Amino acid sequence: MGRASELLLVVAGMLTAGSCGSRPIQYYGLQIPAAPAATAHRFPIDLAVGRITGTDLLEASPIVYKTSRNQIGIYQFHRWSEPPVSMIQAKLVRLLRTSGDYQSINGSGTTSGSEFIVRGRLYELEEVDGDAITGMVSMEYELYNRKTGRIVWTHFYSQSEPVSGKEVPAVVQALDRNLDRGLNEVVAGLGKYFAANPPESVQMPAQRGPREARNQ
Repeated sequence: MGRASELLLVVAGMLTAGSCGSRPIQYYGLQIPAAPAATAHRFPIDLAVGRITGTDLLEASPIVYKTSRNQIGIYQFHRWSEPPVSMIQAKLVRLLRTSGDYQSINGSGTTSGSEFIVRGRLYELEEVDGDAITGMVSMEYELYNRKTGRIVWTHFYSQSEPVSGKEVPAVVQALDRNLDRGLNEVVAGLGKYFAANPPESVQMPAQRGPREARNQ
């Protein structure tokens, strides 16, 4: 097993009873970027990342595979260490902090005190079996302005990533690479939005001078 596989294999050794005896359950996680060093921020914005939502399976821990368009299954002895929606929220929070763009990033799920909230939904995070095995990721994000009550930015991502092997660790690595690509698109898109819409123009209405106000 390579070094990347060793990083993704979080826990192995919990036993479960089965018809053929006991077999260890293997748990897998996503690679989270290292905590960034303190830097000056580009935008004076306190950004919150809300809870990522998903289907019941994606809010639980089984690793999902798809064998046909409408048929899915789960691995009995291979599971995520945490629900995918929770791991993806943590990964997005760390990537946003690593960007150095924002005054603060609130990833606790509490959005009070933050004018802008990133909200997301995970649609697919699964192995797809066909002529070749791929890792499929589909998700959608939006930026909500609490002050105006409007969604000001959205981004949809849906891509598959080739799996270099037939074992579950290779599937997890492909899914993690795919997530990296999609979440980095989210981070870049948010940066472009705030660069084109500086906080002053987003938050503060244009003020008229005393002479202009008298002439109306």
